[in-house]
Amino acid sequence: QVRLVESGGGLVQAGGSLRLSCVASGRSFSAYAMGWFRQAPGKEREFVTHITGSGGYTSSADSLKGRFTVSRDNAANTVYLDMNNLRPEDTAVYYCAATNIWSREPRAYNYWGQGTQVTVSS
Repeated sequence: QVRLVESGGGLVQAGGSLRLSCVASGRSFSAYAMGWFRQAPGKEREFVTHITGSGGYTSSADSLKGRFTVSRDNAANTVYLDMNNLRPEDTAVYYCAATNIWSREPRAYNYWGQGTQVTVSS
């Protein structure tokens, strides 16, 4: 069992930056690939980025490349999402999730955090 808790969301002006954190409790954090997803009101949950258990490989949604970066610190059981040059369309609830496989599909993820709200004002 893995419990995930996100933090770091908030209100930011367009062009600003935020760092989201996701702390995991439970064993074998490094065994899980970790993903970040987001969901805006009235829209489906959307893949943002993910990272392998070792942290050696990442992959992101094409539309977000260059602005969003994922990283992890396995010693701290934490995965991060650095978001730069934020836009109003980035406004959403951001979720971290854990999986034993390599996938961009939300249904592939076994464990989810409660989400953290990111609001970008114009």
